[in-house]
Amino acid sequence: MGALKLSSSPEKWELKEPFTISRGSRTHVDLLYVEITDGVYTGRGETSPTSRYGESIESETKKIETLASKITDDLTPTSLQFLMPNGGARNAVDAALWDYLAKKTGKPVWEMLGLTAPKPIETVYTISLNTPEKMAASAKKNAFRGLLKLKFGGDDDDRRASLIREAVGPECRIVLDANEAWTVEHLKDYLPVMADNNILMVEQPMPQGQDEALGEVEHIVPICADESCHTTSDLKHLKGLYEMVNIKLDKTGGLTEAAHLFHKAKAMDFEIMVGCMLGTSLGMAASHLVASHAKFVDLDAPLLIKKDRVPGLRYDGNLVYPPQRIFWG
Repeated sequence: MGALKLSSSPEKWELKEPFTISRGSRTHVDLLYVEITDGVYTGRGETSPTSRYGESIESETKKIETLASKITDDLTPTSLQFLMPNGGARNAVDAALWDYLAKKTGKPVWEMLGLTAPKPIETVYTISLNTPEKMAASAKKNAFRGLLKLKFGGDDDDRRASLIREAVGPECRIVLDANEAWTVEHLKDYLPVMADNNILMVEQPMPQGQDEALGEVEHIVPICADESCHTTSDLKHLKGLYEMVNIKLDKTGGLTEAAHLFHKAKAMDFEIMVGCMLGTSLGMAASHLVASHAKFVDLDAPLLIKKDRVPGLRYDGNLVYPPQRIFWG
């Protein structure tokens, strides 16, 4: 075996249809693919750089190139936390490093982390932001999945909720994500409507930095922090304002910090959601290990792209199966 080498390359993956949230719309996703190898064993990871957090393919590539110029054979997931800031680049390296260690040692990542063996889990299916009528039609088409996540955008969200509930019937479970698009007035007006339409959870209604407004209203529907929760250090501020936190590995900077965030959040009595950015099965694989213990799971991104990596994760209806060892971890 030779010295450890770290490399990255940009990729573009087309979506099945435009993906729209309150901040804009996309027809493809730009990913950064990462490999760590010693010439015999190779680990892989990916990240979806997020402009909302000041990331781009160029910025994350630069971070990885900086680490690659000084990488040593004794690199561990723990030491990586001190060499790179949290975010997309570290997530991709962290995933590749865990995958490399699993292949080199023959031990699965979940065992090395002290987690329970992963099992098939239920994931939401995301309905992209659109007119109330078009969202209702899309929700009805996918109601068979049993658990939908709606992307909302501010005005008309009360009507969206009512039309969608009517379209899918009473049995289909629904959560929604406002992606920071609501005002305080929306919050006060919409929460009763969401409760009336049996919406199980509202994700990040207010912009990050305006979380205090959540203390002004009764949470008749549980509220989940997404953009407001990146790492363990955020939890103290969120206590009393949110009932749930959304753990995304591109925010935490990888599985290593995600596992810490999961355990700390549970200890502080937060419910857990595990989510994702747009990406392939490679971006979902590490997330699956903590998602097995979450109340809600949003790992449907491979279902939204035209083609996935082969092999990838297995999706069967609303279930997503753990990564096979040959694929990752």
